[in-house]
Amino acid sequence: MATPKDDSQVPTTYFPFFISTIFVDLWFTKTMPSCLVSAPLSPTSSPLVFHQKGYNFVSSIKCCEDTVGTARVKYENNGSATFPEKNLVLDRSTIRLPWPPPRPRRIILVRHGQSEGNVDESVYTRVADPKIGLTQKGIAQAEACGRRIREMIKKDQADDWKVYFYVSPYRRTLETLRNVAKAFGRSRIAGVREEARLREQDFGNFQDREQMKIDKSLRAIYGRFFYRFPNGESAADVYDRITGFRETLRADIDIGRFQPPGEQSPNMNLVIVSHGLTLRVFLMRWYKWTVEQFQGLNNMGNGNIVVMERGAGGRYSLLVHHTEEELREFGLTDEMLIDQEWQKVAKPGEVNYHCPMTGPSFFTHFGDDPRRE
Repeated sequence: MATPKDDSQVPTTYFPFFISTIFVDLWFTKTMPSCLVSAPLSPTSSPLVFHQKGYNFVSSIKCCEDTVGTARVKYENNGSATFPEKNLVLDRSTIRLPWPPPRPRRIILVRHGQSEGNVDESVYTRVADPKIGLTQKGIAQAEACGRRIREMIKKDQADDWKVYFYVSPYRRTLETLRNVAKAFGRSRIAGVREEARLREQDFGNFQDREQMKIDKSLRAIYGRFFYRFPNGESAADVYDRITGFRETLRADIDIGRFQPPGEQSPNMNLVIVSHGLTLRVFLMRWYKWTVEQFQGLNNMGNGNIVVMERGAGGRYSLLVHHTEEELREFGLTDEMLIDQEWQKVAKPGEVNYHCPMTGPSFFTHFGDDPRRE
């Protein structure tokens, strides 16, 4: 519709819409939560817009969860001190904050300390798996693990380092976290998130000891990744939920959710406290390892860690902290180690097109004739 040249040519049908637009604009401003109303108003937004000679009414509404990549600023009285994701969303041009936020220095995987079930498998027949706690040895292992992590971080010689925890909701992982955290003062702990997707593989409810022996024998024949325990999960099922967690973690990293805007540091360390198989599946998903490669991995010891550390290009590699010998003992093959070397220098978003696991070299049966098409 062409814009009228003067006020006398404005159709009378414009005025009811004009009044309703003002009403809607005021209603949203007064009634909607502060995290949903953005300011300043911008004609480039996708809002309720009414244009008339001499008027430009724009009401732009954004939800803070729908604006990944948009910088956030502190807004008083809306809980931002505890929940920075509630901060008011503004156009990046109106503020000066580093963007994207710095990626955490490390992602540290921690297996829980020795549990009662690790010592006596009959415990599973009378105690629900999520309620099985640590032994005294397991508590000591968790405390030692915390001290080991702190000493590793202190070697960075950074003053502003912190840790942020993700933890499985099982009792043994929660107890592990509480004892790991003894090595850190409150000021060094940026936060904790209980994450149900990090739970142990489900083996069924109360376990029958003899039946479990049969099931584990069948798993060895069928394959560790695909065998599903009756009324429980397979490692493939764990893979599916870990995929969801990985996407959440990557989003948290991308928007810097671990610290308030303006206080974000590259010396943040993420610590994931979980279970042996779950952590191996997490590594499989993160590095795109094959099923065969996953099945060749060895379990982590109770209270032990695997460290994914940021390399020169910004990606996370196991070879920054660990030696080749340590990773071979864990179960990494030559092809996996070659990829970890690439991860040490590659940038986020880059793809290893020559990876022997996923690149053209996978098709070894094609022969060496370059003319073949």
